[in-house]
Amino acid sequence: MTITVDEFQIADPVDAWETAGFSVDADGVCRIGDVRIRLVGSDGGILGWALRGLPADGAVDGIPTVRSDSVPAEPATHANGVTSIDHVVLLSPNLARTVESLAAVGLQPRRERDAELGGHAMRQIFFRLGSVILEVVGSPDAAADGPSSLWGITFVVADIDATAAFFGDRALPVKDAVQPGRRITTLRHRDLGMSVRTAMISPPILGG
Repeated sequence: MTITVDEFQIADPVDAWETAGFSVDADGVCRIGDVRIRLVGSDGGILGWALRGLPADGAVDGIPTVRSDSVPAEPATHANGVTSIDHVVLLSPNLARTVESLAAVGLQPRRERDAELGGHAMRQIFFRLGSVILEVVGSPDAAADGPSSLWGITFVVADIDATAAFFGDRALPVKDAVQPGRRITTLRHRDLGMSVRTAMISPPILGG
């Protein structure tokens, strides 16, 4: 079976996400595209995820993971212009180990990209989980202990300039994204009471 994302569990309060222009259902679920974000408190961070198509429950490289049989979410409308999740960043202390862990549940990398962060070499390895891209990031030379973690989310918005205007000074200036033809802004997420690093990006270029 194809592995797809059913939901992410995030330890943020509902009112923080509502302040950020997201619609949240009475059960604390925010439906973004066909994915659910379940808001489960105020301790902070992405606690784990539920995936369809897994062979069994169990952590994936230290990330709490639950097998799901739920049907995809029905998209909700959000005042901030968000339409779907573009990609989720997974920070890995040991890229080889993480790739092996993902392969063990049936995920294979689609492509890799070398980059720099703060003057240090970084490698990005991309996987496809249905509508969501998983971007695994780590040092190509590191092999440290400790679990991987889900670190940040980038959302697709219908109109990047309208979204930037919605957030005002709670977002950084819009700039060109790494992806050709797309533009991106990063939220000052803590100013909104959100614990997860959050960016907004313009829609993919058709045929790109």
